[in-house]
Amino acid sequence: MSQAKKGDKVKVHYTGKLKNGDVFDSSKDKTPIEFTLGNGDLIAGFESAVLGMNIGDSKTVVIVADEAYGSYNDEMAIEVERSQFPKKIEPKVGEQLELDREGGCGGGDCGSHDCNKLVVTITEVTDAVVKLDANHPLAGHDLTFEIELVEIA
Repeated sequence: MSQAKKGDKVKVHYTGKLKNGDVFDSSKDKTPIEFTLGNGDLIAGFESAVLGMNIGDSKTVVIVADEAYGSYNDEMAIEVERSQFPKKIEPKVGEQLELDREGGCGGGDCGSHDCNKLVVTITEVTDAVVKLDANHPLAGHDLTFEIELVEIA
């Protein structure tokens, strides 16, 4: 049986959990995700876990924050005065907004996202301020994944 290696297109089922056991995402009742190992389409720890698996293999791995979505960065959370917030938007906690940013990510065309856009999550709304957080929602978390290799193409 062949093992999954860099450059292989693979399909996997997965369930992702936080340390407290809460499921944050799963493909179990959906189509398995398909990606090419080594392309960097998924977090590094997830791709590393799939390397060497055989079709039908299952495993559970813990991926530390640094190999997932990185550490939480306090500097990526800001407060905006409510008076500076667009009148046409009624901010609600948990909503995500896409903001334009000058100069992009600083790395030119990185290929993984639109470098001129920044996705932020509204974390708090008061009469005076709206708090925005540009960290990935899973930043700072160690993640547990149950992974099953379904196919190697």
